[in-house]
Amino acid sequence: MTSTAAPRPAILPNLDPVPYPGIPAIVDGSEAVAHVESRLAEVACVYPITPSTTMAAVYQAAVADGRTDLFGTPLRFIEPESEHSSASAAEGAALAGARVTNFTAGQGLVLMKEVLFVISGKRLPVVFHVGARALTSQALNIHAGHDDMMAVADCGWGMLFGRNAQEAADLAAIARRAAEASDTPFFVAQDGFLTTHTLENVLLPEDDLLREFVGDPRDHIRDLFDPAEALMTGVVQNQDSYMKGRIGQRAYTDRIPAILEDAYDEWFRLTGRRYGAIDAYRTEGADEILVSMGTTADTAIAVVDHLRAQGRPVGCVTVTAFRPFPARELIAALRHARTVGVVERTDEPLAAANPLTRELRSALYDLAAEGGMVPRVLSISAGLGSRDVAAGDLVAVFDKLADHGEDEQRHYVVGIKHPLALTVEPVDLRPAGAYSLRGHSIGGFGSVTTNKLVATLSGELFGKQVQAYPRYGSEKKGLPTTYYLTIADEPIRLHAELDRVEFVPLHDVSAFGLGDPLAGLADGGDVFIQSRLADPEAIWASIPAPARAEILARRIRVTALDTAELALRHAPRPDLQVRMQGVALVGVFLRVSPFAARAGMDRQTLLAAVRERLGRFFGKRGGSVVDANLEVIAEAYDGLIDVTAAIGAGNAGTAGGPEPAPSLTPAEPALQGAPR
Repeated sequence: MTSTAAPRPAILPNLDPVPYPGIPAIVDGSEAVAHVESRLAEVACVYPITPSTTMAAVYQAAVADGRTDLFGTPLRFIEPESEHSSASAAEGAALAGARVTNFTAGQGLVLMKEVLFVISGKRLPVVFHVGARALTSQALNIHAGHDDMMAVADCGWGMLFGRNAQEAADLAAIARRAAEASDTPFFVAQDGFLTTHTLENVLLPEDDLLREFVGDPRDHIRDLFDPAEALMTGVVQNQDSYMKGRIGQRAYTDRIPAILEDAYDEWFRLTGRRYGAIDAYRTEGADEILVSMGTTADTAIAVVDHLRAQGRPVGCVTVTAFRPFPARELIAALRHARTVGVVERTDEPLAAANPLTRELRSALYDLAAEGGMVPRVLSISAGLGSRDVAAGDLVAVFDKLADHGEDEQRHYVVGIKHPLALTVEPVDLRPAGAYSLRGHSIGGFGSVTTNKLVATLSGELFGKQVQAYPRYGSEKKGLPTTYYLTIADEPIRLHAELDRVEFVPLHDVSAFGLGDPLAGLADGGDVFIQSRLADPEAIWASIPAPARAEILARRIRVTALDTAELALRHAPRPDLQVRMQGVALVGVFLRVSPFAARAGMDRQTLLAAVRERLGRFFGKRGGSVVDANLEVIAEAYDGLIDVTAAIGAGNAGTAGGPEPAPSLTPAEPALQGAPR
């Protein structure tokens, strides 16, 4: 899905012209990885598990389409009976000389562990992609955590962590090159759902870039089953030889840091996107430095900028390569800090500290041996099972790092009520001028897909940075579903549910009885209500009285429409009615949001541009489905009822409150049919 939106910069972008600037797209982390692997990996051996499933699905679709890799080999997809078997299949394919990938997460990754040691011991350069996920312990959780990655950190694999979808795509190629140059398998991890299922602006690697950077597998991968080069593999080694073989592996692993550095440098030369084992951000002169991996590290950048603007000497460090562990680089970045806080998406209470903290303290021992001053290191557990790690949480961490009292405690938590918890105050660090949406639905009703469509249109039509995601877990069970979208002119680095929004669409007025949908809505913002009523007075009366009073007091504009009736009239098939009810929200959004007016797009131009892009979402269902969706969008745009304007005109004198929000700009007269 191409876009004209400005790219989301990765680490230290090169401002000089580069050979391969990337293909602008709006995709999630899963699609970004599958874009790379469906061009490089000849074989995917997968037993799909949430939240990595979309990566496998996109790769499998490429297989079904009869695609080849960039070097002409037909893609193959193998789905055995378990994750353990998928790792064994990957081992077998790699032994035969294939370029192999796997997509997994959580307990599935841990189930592979027996085979992971074998893959690294046989020096097989596979690349596995992980939607990093909390491990089921006291309860099942399918959401973000680094438990699974830490559980396999001792298996002899390289381990890279992406902060966002851009990095997930780039690191897929970097890991592949490094794996094949060092004969070492690699993991590339991205946070489950927070990256795997979040749409963002990405510069996808071009085919020619991947050909040049990674190269033909026949030039890099040995076929260990080739009878012309006889080799014994999988043998038994007793006391006289096992240790020789194990320690002998260091001849390979000792080369990995230099090989990775070469890959980072070459990627920077070709793309302008700079990576390294770590990314030290504003650490010069910093007294307090936060260290983290994954999406938390993305949020930390926004928090550091916020606190630096207040004159506070803070910085942050992203650990991109957990294996090989970048001890030397971390010492250089942290040696002048007074206090370091290590924020991790895991908790190991029986260990000396959590995994990243342990490794960091070990590295700083070398600093002490050199006679340097070792900073105080605090460990913070946050974001387990996708618990929000919001900007306010990291501000609280920095506040604790700046507290140089006599407190001997060295471990804290954020995000829950607990004796170890830090006190947190919310802070809105969205980019200046950002516009956010928080939608409330029941069981989805097409809202998750519609949110992606709105995000894609906003990025492509208006040249914006976008970030779109739902709160997963309930959308398939008929339960309340919340979904989020932020649109801005700058990269959006926050990865948490939105506290402040400008637009709240509601599936039904009953949402007022399930919570407070007005919470966090900006004064003068918009609320849309799906309603079977057509009379503004009746719609207004259906809203609970306390909410009506708040709407008037805060000058919130209320609009409404019967999207269910629209879908019923236009859906070509009954099974599309629910999805098309959600699609109506596209027309509502285009009408109430300010972006079309700012871009100078009239109704006809806007809808024509929308139709161009609908084909990518619905084209496989046929032209009639595309046309029907456009008709729903157009009618929603034209028929939207401005409830507060109608009520204000009739009742402003009796309501006793401030004037309601201004009415919508009148729509242009409807065209004869939607634009084709």
